[in-house]
Amino acid sequence: MTKRKLLIRDLTLRDGQQSLFATRMNQDQVDRLLPYFKDAGFYAMEVWGGAVPDSVMRYLKENPWERLEKIKTGIGNASHLTALSRGRNVFGYNPYPEEVIEGFNRNAIRSGIGIMRIFDALNDLDNMKSTIRYVKENGGLADCAISFTVDPKFTAKQKFRSWVKLRSLPHNIFTVDYFVDKAKALEKLGADMISIKDMAGLITPSLSGELIRRFKAETSIPIDFHTHCTPGYGLASVLMAMVNGVDIVDTSVMNFAGGPAAPAFEIIQLFADKLGLDTGVNLDAVVKINKELKVIREELAEFDSYKIFPIDFDITKDKLPKEINRLFVKAIYLAKHDKEEELLAACQEIEKYFNFPAPNELVKKAEIPGGMYTNMLAQLKQLKLDQLLPKVLELVPLVRIKSGCPPLVTPTSQIVGVQAVNCVIDENKGQPYFTTKSIQYVNLVKGIYGKTPIPIDPDFREQLTGVREETPYDPKTHKKQENTVFEEYGDMKLAETEKDELLLELFPMVARDFLTHCVEEKYLTDIYRIEEEKRRKQQEARAAYERLSPEEKRKRLLKGLYSWYEVTPSDEDLGRS
Repeated sequence: MTKRKLLIRDLTLRDGQQSLFATRMNQDQVDRLLPYFKDAGFYAMEVWGGAVPDSVMRYLKENPWERLEKIKTGIGNASHLTALSRGRNVFGYNPYPEEVIEGFNRNAIRSGIGIMRIFDALNDLDNMKSTIRYVKENGGLADCAISFTVDPKFTAKQKFRSWVKLRSLPHNIFTVDYFVDKAKALEKLGADMISIKDMAGLITPSLSGELIRRFKAETSIPIDFHTHCTPGYGLASVLMAMVNGVDIVDTSVMNFAGGPAAPAFEIIQLFADKLGLDTGVNLDAVVKINKELKVIREELAEFDSYKIFPIDFDITKDKLPKEINRLFVKAIYLAKHDKEEELLAACQEIEKYFNFPAPNELVKKAEIPGGMYTNMLAQLKQLKLDQLLPKVLELVPLVRIKSGCPPLVTPTSQIVGVQAVNCVIDENKGQPYFTTKSIQYVNLVKGIYGKTPIPIDPDFREQLTGVREETPYDPKTHKKQENTVFEEYGDMKLAETEKDELLLELFPMVARDFLTHCVEEKYLTDIYRIEEEKRRKQQEARAAYERLSPEEKRKRLLKGLYSWYEVTPSDEDLGRS
């Protein structure tokens, strides 16, 4: 009997390093892994997009296009290469005009991307349409991701105030039907696959199972499940997706897994073996990847906030202790019978055995992404107001509702988080909420970023932005970045190619610094090359002179003296001399 396939998308080189090590892997570290990844044969590898292009320019002074192209050269056709982009926003906050979206997707696919994972922070499908079209026109697969989120949770005091004012607080916004309807709409728009993108790790196991069952029943394209382990649901929710027929799951190799990252491939593979699922992955190669990742993780120690290494585990030969093996069997039984609490306990015991970080209870309770939580705390600490964090967490739901209840995914998670901090600072100064407001929050409320899941109160929009009606993005307002010409460097341009120009459009400040660095390096390299060429010719001339006979040397010397007086002697003159 043929085993059912379970495809694996490996996240190690993008989401894994971004979640755990601030996206600091350099090209040399990536290159060391590529032969092993080529042998591993994962269905897909997420290697680009997200924070990678920004980080490699900002911190490593490396070219993001070259990184992608080198990975493609190393992997060939062994796996689909995947990138993550925000649809019309690509990597930034503001939407971009069509020519930038088209140029980015065309060049990304030509440079090696096979699958573009497209999402929108508002789940506004209009923001995804053009990217879907350009990806498919250029021969790529459109992986359309739906950003998972939960309804805001209000305190008893907030609910009471709402009741007193005879205004009900919104609820039942993000239902299973909401996500299924988005999936069906994306299939009609041409999606080649659908990803449930649970960036905060908030999908509980029971909900994971229900979502997969509904998606499989009501759509006809492959379904991918993506989650994180921060609040402690990740492993159990992936297992529930597996027993309910998911087509693809996202994992990272063990040393780049767990905590804020995705579940470990090795644990998912053990579950797949027991479920009779065929991942098609070469496990010998995975062992080599994991061994090298441990070395790289030690090299990235200054960026490793956890510094909790999983146990050394060789999936090709190491045997599980009997009690742990029984936990795997038990977890499968509990998943099949939808016993959520017991399943969570069993999976967390399994993760404890492999020495992964324990669930983050603060993030779990707050129901927000871990990165949003840490950013808000860092902002408060900078102002020496970190004691106000509980109040900020209390205000997040209200700030979110006021702005149309956006999903908490980058960049909306940061926009809402920053504004919640601003509101607490306002209150601390005795000022009304929203006295201090970020331009990004204003743009969100105004409608620049797209349609929010629920309508925004026109009175609040007018109070905050000066306009009552939703104001969509107008491409005519986009100003193309100046392509500086450096006269001091021989009239070299800041952006020499279309790819350089795209970097400048998508990352104006970071790319300007990076490309300026590249111009300076190229100019200095050219000067060095010219000087080296001059020295090489002088050395060749000296060597040729040394090979001459004494008579020839005498003639050359006299030629040199004659040339001093700008007279060219004949051979007869030289003979008489």
